[in-house]
Amino acid sequence: MALESVFSGLKVLDVASFIAGPAATTVLSDFGADVIKIEPPGTGDPYRFIYLLPPNPASKENYTWQVTNRNKRSLTVDLKNPESRTILARLVGWADVLVTNYPPRVRKGLKLNYEDISPLNPRLIYADITGYGEEGPEADKPGFDVTAYWARSGLMQFTRNASSPPAVPVPGIGDHATAISLYAGIVTALYRRERTGKGCNVSTSLIANGAWATAAWLQAALSGAKFSGEIDRANPANALAGASYQTSDQRWILLAFADEDKSWPPFVKAMGGASLTSDPRFADAKSRHANAALLVAELDRLFAAQPLAYWKVALDAARVVYGVVQIPDEIVRDPQLLANKILVPVENGAPGSQTVDSPLTIKECPKVAARVAPALGEHTVEVLRELGFADSEIEAFRAGGAIPHVWHLPEAV
Repeated sequence: MALESVFSGLKVLDVASFIAGPAATTVLSDFGADVIKIEPPGTGDPYRFIYLLPPNPASKENYTWQVTNRNKRSLTVDLKNPESRTILARLVGWADVLVTNYPPRVRKGLKLNYEDISPLNPRLIYADITGYGEEGPEADKPGFDVTAYWARSGLMQFTRNASSPPAVPVPGIGDHATAISLYAGIVTALYRRERTGKGCNVSTSLIANGAWATAAWLQAALSGAKFSGEIDRANPANALAGASYQTSDQRWILLAFADEDKSWPPFVKAMGGASLTSDPRFADAKSRHANAALLVAELDRLFAAQPLAYWKVALDAARVVYGVVQIPDEIVRDPQLLANKILVPVENGAPGSQTVDSPLTIKECPKVAARVAPALGEHTVEVLRELGFADSEIEAFRAGGAIPHVWHLPEAV
């Protein structure tokens, strides 16, 4: 018997591709929702094969697909085929939530807009996501997190080191953050439905979430604030806030002092830099900021004298705020992540397989066990039968091209 969780019995249609939309339905599935993912015939969601493209880490396992599409059932339907309207109408009538990230122009062509769908189910929560919003000249412009979330919002500029080109972030950072916003919109809409009995249309965009992520400095720009210029590690505005230093074993430590004057004395003691205490150039926060380049040089020398393990003990004893820039092997074995079930086992997966859990916890409502992500079209017949279609009707859909003759393709390796 399936584990009961907060969304057990909630029915969700995932009519989306790549990351942000599907990741939002994954969070719903973690809390028990029944998610049917609609994929086009052929290759299905292109995200199935993104793990094969450099610079993604090489692996025989489809790790990107697993983390974003676990717990779902895959239904392969050609939404461009007129006969698919019968299937879609029944799915919409079945569903509580529909999630899509198709651009407005594509949705219009498929008659998948809220105005097309909502008459079929007035209680439906219709959740859509775009790259650049649904209005304006770029509403139909394709957007990925690296372009709409990172570049357009200014995040790439604000984090770029002087004289260096913008760094390419880990794929999906903006998508996963935006997915949580969409999830929040869906949950808010479900609460509204409880009060009114009516469905509604909720939406978000990658660019809006990028702007929200960098809101502190965007608000500074709106307020006419003076920016200090490019980030220059060798000559920063502050050597103790957001500055990184390399240890003797080529590891990096990030300092993040919020209360600098309080942290400075125990930090200097931990560093064994007695000369720093008596140096008038570093006597107080104002002096340290004015001489930040000199302080960086001094701290570079001190940190380079000892390995990471030494500094972790020393800085922990000093109770100052710092972070180790961890490498992948450390992250997946991090006892803090394991203790807090941020990394969880995959049910019926390969022995020892784990996945990254969604970042929400309700202590009184357990999540369901993470299940293996579906093969393309794996549940097509199962879902259509559950919707009440007879086998003869299913064969007719197949003959008419609404569903494919081959239920699923083997995963690429």
